[in-house]
Amino acid sequence: MSILNPKTIILASSSPRRQELITSLNLPYEVIVSDVDETTESGLSPAEIVGQLSHRKAQAVYERCVAETRFETGGVIVGSDTIVVLGDTVLGKPKDAEDAFRMLQSLQGQVHHVYTGVAVIGIHTDERDNAAGGPLDKAEADETLMYLGETGRYRVTTESASGQPKAIVGHTVSQITFRPMSDEEIWAYINTGEPLDKAGSYGVQGIGSVFIERIEGDFYSVMGLPLNLLYPILAEFGISPFQLK
Repeated sequence: MSILNPKTIILASSSPRRQELITSLNLPYEVIVSDVDETTESGLSPAEIVGQLSHRKAQAVYERCVAETRFETGGVIVGSDTIVVLGDTVLGKPKDAEDAFRMLQSLQGQVHHVYTGVAVIGIHTDERDNAAGGPLDKAEADETLMYLGETGRYRVTTESASGQPKAIVGHTVSQITFRPMSDEEIWAYINTGEPLDKAGSYGVQGIGSVFIERIEGDFYSVMGLPLNLLYPILAEFGISPFQLK
């Protein structure tokens, strides 16, 4: 493996947390917000939801780059999405304070799961007219499925005309245990403003951490961007924070 020249990463997210995490890789990056519709059809599994939304965000920015002919750096576009799942219920961002209270009340004293998806689309300078790439059939996609321990997995979903990865989509699953919380504590937390823009109405990296008894999985995935999954995916595109020979 030879990975020597880092390429630009375009992060398709306005999240300060994801920007903070991508910065930790010490790789050149820029932010282009995707602004896509984040609704999904019913019947999807949590893994399918975060995979679909992550890819939708990255694809929207890819199409914008195509329209603006922004191919001078090559590189990749990274999209990500996080949801909280309690039993069979998916908890997204709260609509308001009352919705945040309902979510946190349901989570207190319980175990839930956090799914975080990541999609990476390569910008190939010699394939400007091939915006979608070549889709793989199910057998081909299954052959590219890679596991990251018990926490994450990813697969190549499309290839470029040259046979290189065009798009890779993956996800991680982490298990979170909340300690019991009183209604007074929940409202006090909501009044800090922290829960109102976060999936499940809490932030693991903020003051909401005082309610978390245990995390089984990847902390950074719960925070919003699975760095340990993103690392091997970027390597598929020849990008690494290390000088590998």
